[in-house]
Amino acid sequence: MRIPLAIVISLSVLSSAALASPDYQCKGDRVEKGGLTKFTIRRSGSDFAIEKNGSTVGNGVKRGSKRAVEVSGSTKATIENGKIEKNNLSWSTVADAQREFECEGDVAATLWVLFKLGILP
Repeated sequence: MRIPLAIVISLSVLSSAALASPDYQCKGDRVEKGGLTKFTIRRSGSDFAIEKNGSTVGNGVKRGSKRAVEVSGSTKATIENGKIEKNNLSWSTVADAQREFECEGDVAATLWVLFKLGILP
């Protein structure tokens, strides 16, 4: 039985994509890329701060059932039930954020928001 070339190529592409891992991985309180620490996570209870070079660039603040992503005290997005919202509109999902950041959901979503806003490179 011969398998059409298009199917073989499609399967190859899909398996390669499945093997690809996110560029950023959380290792304890560090967010690494290529084995180098790029950001640090500082936790205080259920809240956390994302730091770059010792300076806080954003916070994940628990507010009831939601988590707010704050920058300089201003809410930029919220995370609830696996969804990331900006201005009360659906922006993305936590699952999408975790494809880019191999971290727990709220941390991945917070990093994703900070990148999309251009706050992190």
